[in-house]
Amino acid sequence: MTTVVCRQLAPRVGEPAHNHQLILEAIATSGDADLLVLPELSSSGYVFRDAQEARSLALTSTSDAIGEWIGAVPEGMIVACGYAELGEDDRVYNSAMLFDRSGILANYRKVHLWDQEKRVFQAGQSAAPIVDTEWGRLGLMVCYDLEFPEYTRSAALRGADALVVPTNWPLVPRPDGERPPEVIIAQAAARTNKMPVICCDRSGAERGQDWTEGTTVIDHEGWVAGEADESGVARCELDLRAGRDKRVSEHNHLFDDRRPDLY
Repeated sequence: MTTVVCRQLAPRVGEPAHNHQLILEAIATSGDADLLVLPELSSSGYVFRDAQEARSLALTSTSDAIGEWIGAVPEGMIVACGYAELGEDDRVYNSAMLFDRSGILANYRKVHLWDQEKRVFQAGQSAAPIVDTEWGRLGLMVCYDLEFPEYTRSAALRGADALVVPTNWPLVPRPDGERPPEVIIAQAAARTNKMPVICCDRSGAERGQDWTEGTTVIDHEGWVAGEADESGVARCELDLRAGRDKRVSEHNHLFDDRRPDLY
């Protein structure tokens, strides 16, 4: 079993030193986690005034700040964290990184940009990475990427055991008793692919934008295995490899039953 911990953070746009400390404290206080997931754009905040502000808060993947994050990771822990990245091509990306004490395991640039993100970020051009780890094969996506069923299915077909998804979910109205729409989508992705989906949302409000605070860990059958408590922490034990067998009945297999000749 894998101990999965998600920590909702409330980064402040324009205060990178504060956000840096939030990330270090989240790592330091999650020592029992095998897999720690932090929100999208944890290092920078989200609601940028313009492209210049986003650029001013972006980090290179080799920055000293990220080196400090890596240096703070305990032995045996893997961390996923979203950040604004200044690429080697001088473009700014909404990225997420998977790292452990040995260094960076994967760096991913969000492919599907949401709303105003298109004003400040460049879309990534590479598919979600899948990293073979002690805890299983981890796929890495960011927020809105999750809303494309063909994208999550492609990760499953490429061998992902679980999806790790740093998010910033803007709060939207919903009927009483209903889960946030993004959680419903994540449950469907998990259920239709027999693949756990681990979503870490952010908290607080930023320049008038309220956030869902909808952190949810979903097992390979699509059921909610963990949600953020009052302190903003979701913690659960999960077998990330439990969905490798895609059979769902004696005569049904999620992948083999597809009809790509028709769609």
